[in-house]
Amino acid sequence: MRKYIAFLRGTNISGRNKIVMSDLKNGFEQLGFLDVSTYLNSGNVLFSSENENITEMKHVIDMMINDKFKLDIPVHVVSKQDLSDILDNAPDWWGTENKEKYDNLIFVITEDTTDEICDMLGRPSGGLELVQVYKDVIFWTFDRKAYQKCNWWKKTAGAGIAEKLTIRTANTVKKLLADRRGN
Repeated sequence: MRKYIAFLRGTNISGRNKIVMSDLKNGFEQLGFLDVSTYLNSGNVLFSSENENITEMKHVIDMMINDKFKLDIPVHVVSKQDLSDILDNAPDWWGTENKEKYDNLIFVITEDTTDEICDMLGRPSGGLELVQVYKDVIFWTFDRKAYQKCNWWKKTAGAGIAEKLTIRTANTVKKLLADRRGN
């Protein structure tokens, strides 16, 4: 039995794509997933499964969300083991306690590569943003006080890019990985 995390993109943001987390948890349990819990109100679901086919899991989760909530919300599934590897390879500047910086992990949820996403977003603003690719994620840090001057901050929410990504803060990702139920 392996542990996984599902990230739903754009859930419960500004009154759109509303899903009650207890209902989402119930939906995952009805699919046969075990040890299901949610974190925050933004579509982070921890669960266990004997099935190791992430594509298949993603498909049944997509179908459940569509059937149960009448929403078409992109879902990204990652094993806790893979997420641990990702965080073990985080750059030194990412995920620190520096309150002047905002650290994010960008998950590419389409068939696009991280290089293609980086090309679409362009160069990060020098001195304000730091970016590093690892496998199929992008570590991204920007200056909190100057976020509106940051090239990537403007573009990650823009049409043509936003639907290709789901983004979580370093704190959220670390808390999901540290979930007391282990790996």
